[in-house]
Amino acid sequence: MIQKVVALLVPGLTPDLLSLPPLPTSATVNPNLPLSIPLLSPADVGSDTGAASIPFIASTFSHACPTRAPGDQTRMHSVLSAFFTGPVSGEEKKRRLMQRVQSEVNKSDPTQYLLSLEEMIENDYPIPSYMADVFEKPEGWVETPQPAADERKTDQKIYAIDCEMCVTEDGKELTRVCLIDFTSGIVIYDQLVKPSKPILDYLTRWSGITAEQLNPITTTHAEVQAHIMRLLSPPASNPFSASKSTPTAPAATPILLGHSLESDLKALKISHPRCIDTALLYHHPRGRPLKPGLAWLTKKWCGRAIQTRGEGGHDPEEDARACADLLTKKLANGPGFGEFKVDFESIFTRMGRANGRTGGVVKSAVVDHGNPGVMHGAKADTAIGCKSDAEVLAGVLDVVPAHQFVFGRFMELAQKLGWVTPKASADQPIAPPPSTIEPPPSTAELAPVLTSLNAHLKALHAGLPPRTALIIFTGHSDPRRMSILNARKIAFESALKSGKTPEEIRPLGLTWSATDGRDLEEAVELARRGLLFLGIKQ
Repeated sequence: MIQKVVALLVPGLTPDLLSLPPLPTSATVNPNLPLSIPLLSPADVGSDTGAASIPFIASTFSHACPTRAPGDQTRMHSVLSAFFTGPVSGEEKKRRLMQRVQSEVNKSDPTQYLLSLEEMIENDYPIPSYMADVFEKPEGWVETPQPAADERKTDQKIYAIDCEMCVTEDGKELTRVCLIDFTSGIVIYDQLVKPSKPILDYLTRWSGITAEQLNPITTTHAEVQAHIMRLLSPPASNPFSASKSTPTAPAATPILLGHSLESDLKALKISHPRCIDTALLYHHPRGRPLKPGLAWLTKKWCGRAIQTRGEGGHDPEEDARACADLLTKKLANGPGFGEFKVDFESIFTRMGRANGRTGGVVKSAVVDHGNPGVMHGAKADTAIGCKSDAEVLAGVLDVVPAHQFVFGRFMELAQKLGWVTPKASADQPIAPPPSTIEPPPSTAELAPVLTSLNAHLKALHAGLPPRTALIIFTGHSDPRRMSILNARKIAFESALKSGKTPEEIRPLGLTWSATDGRDLEEAVELARRGLLFLGIKQ
């Protein structure tokens, strides 16, 4: 009887490293047949090539199962998103249907769309101290007052907000904020802000802010923060009305509405309990944890285009109005509006409802590079961020005793192979992929990484308790050729959309042909191929 499951993602572990034949792509060959892993001969032991480079695999598993990453003809989708998502059970479908029917009764009540504490934590919101002790306010941060338990439910104020930022010596700082009254549509506050530190990058292509705009501005962050705090704090109510001797209920705490609102709150350095986030209110076509973009949502559900100024950046008033329009649509059409009826959910949510064989809850953990607690590990019971494979190994072995399902990821092999691309950010946009693929590292360069990976896999297996299922999967193959071709395709299409003719584009080196399209489809198909190994620790 299996007691625990440990799943380990190891991108870069390709068939050639294991002396396996290439994964079949021919239509005449069944691509799903397991591949037999050759046993190591005495002559292979100590070799730096083939299966001997990672002897743990050949000595532990008999077969490799081919896998295929999610995607379409021209793109490979997220392996992690697919792995951490599963179909909803029939019982859960019924529960969701009943919940949807009940919510339709009060579809015009905006408070049903307020983020829960769990949702705020999952999406990295700054949490007021009176909600949970999970966020330590740094210097300069403030929180709005705690809503009264008996506050009035009428006259609910909602403010749509959008902030713009620049990069200073201290990182990102606020440069503009715009608030719109949801009910009246009137701009109640629109203010440029002078950062406290010298500006290194105005981020004009995103923020629309220029040096000329900010030069005459003297308004400080503290002044803007104080103004926003006055708007978000419920007005002090007279405890007795003018005509009666009975106390009146305090006014309701205003609701703040925005898109990925946690970013605006961080820019303002304010934590607030009553938030509606259009990035969570509406669904991405491919489901969670992906979030839809504001421009896409507005075009899809409101029928108008925003953020069309190109290098001129965004207009915060336009973005705030888009958020208000999206909430208006939701209130008019009900909770199901803007949701794609995909009956899938996080596997961690499903595990949280399940009971283990001993009657207890099934606890889950994610141990990964970066900060998994704000993405794929948000719904797990435990999420541990790491900076190296050695830390991942230690983290997995540490959480296994108290958890029934543990996910980990070793990234150093993929990093050495050049498969990993840094994430883009507003202040540090990444360069486009190179036009050619770099040659792979030499055997001598790769040997230390493979030796380390083998040692980590061996130590992990040795540290697992008996009756633990170990799943090792690679997710995909080399994605670089696919990425290069997709970058060319996007650059070509963007140039056409900007109004340039093919004759004007060609001298810039931007071309795309039917042959390129076929090459891209082939590259995507090859990139989507992966391997999976299954075993049980006896």
